[in-house]
Amino acid sequence: MQVLRPITTDDFAALKQIAIESGHGFTSLPVDDEQLKDKIDRAEKSFAKNINQPLDESYLFVLEDSETGEVIGTTAIEAAVGLSVPLYHYHLGKTVHHSPTLNVYNTVDILSMCNDYTGCSEICTLFLRENNRKGLTGRFLSRSRFLFMAQHSERFADTVIAEMRGVSDEDGHSPFWQWLQEHFFSIEFPKADHLVGLGDKVFISELMPKYPIYVNLLSKKAQAVIGHVHDKTKPALKLLEKEGFEHRGYVDLFDAGPTVEAKLGNIRSIRESQVCPITIGELEHISQHSSDTLAVCNQGVSGFRATFTQHAHYNHAKHTLVISQEVADALNLSQGDAARFFRL
Repeated sequence: MQVLRPITTDDFAALKQIAIESGHGFTSLPVDDEQLKDKIDRAEKSFAKNINQPLDESYLFVLEDSETGEVIGTTAIEAAVGLSVPLYHYHLGKTVHHSPTLNVYNTVDILSMCNDYTGCSEICTLFLRENNRKGLTGRFLSRSRFLFMAQHSERFADTVIAEMRGVSDEDGHSPFWQWLQEHFFSIEFPKADHLVGLGDKVFISELMPKYPIYVNLLSKKAQAVIGHVHDKTKPALKLLEKEGFEHRGYVDLFDAGPTVEAKLGNIRSIRESQVCPITIGELEHISQHSSDTLAVCNQGVSGFRATFTQHAHYNHAKHTLVISQEVADALNLSQGDAARFFRL
């Protein structure tokens, strides 16, 4: 069974290995011991807080194989971004050049730097190790965050965003960044990417062009990747689109990957999730009634646990979730406790 839980200090080695495997462009997991330890420490403090509003918390989870104890993936939620360090995006808009005298009317795309998503919640740091990318594991890892957000909605903002990894080659070079580098910077994309991962964003305000950029002045290669995702990110984007996330013209400053957004209450998994008491039943009895795979979690914060299973069945008549003893043990649930679930 695969169980999602809050990260702990003991997971440092596993998190570092995931950071190494994630490669270029995955700025939320830099291969830096101090940064990774700080992320774990910040997450442990966030889960321990007793709060009722989104502040500067970071909820970092790991997905663990309960049989082997191996950490096979990670995912995270930032409660409110941009409150301590500015969060920058480009917004893709339009400007019109119009001259009635000359009978000219031209519409031009422009990129304007902004901080429009300040204070929003962000789902991020989604990575599943390659040997485990089969079945429903990836879908669960992406959607499991919404179980936690639904259960503890007071900890999150009304708008939720996700920054999607933009287009880059095998060496981590971004066509969009190459244009910026040529005209405004003198550092390679992997280095800029690494600095952002370390939280060093001062150079953004110092060196980024202050005025809107006319898209038609960019190189053809740079224009072609604006708002597009890395091939490996396409499945993650499709999952979020099914949840109701939309791209509204905001892109990353460095690789021009899209940022998508949704209202917390409109996210499908949150809207469709239910809370009810559990009944621990016989495995054979559950299997007779259960054809769906359910994602199920307990109601904890620091003790949060979630998993996905076919060994669970929702009894509409009694408004109870019948689960096996194995599932109950994985989620630290006892007879009569309440659980939240949705169909995966």
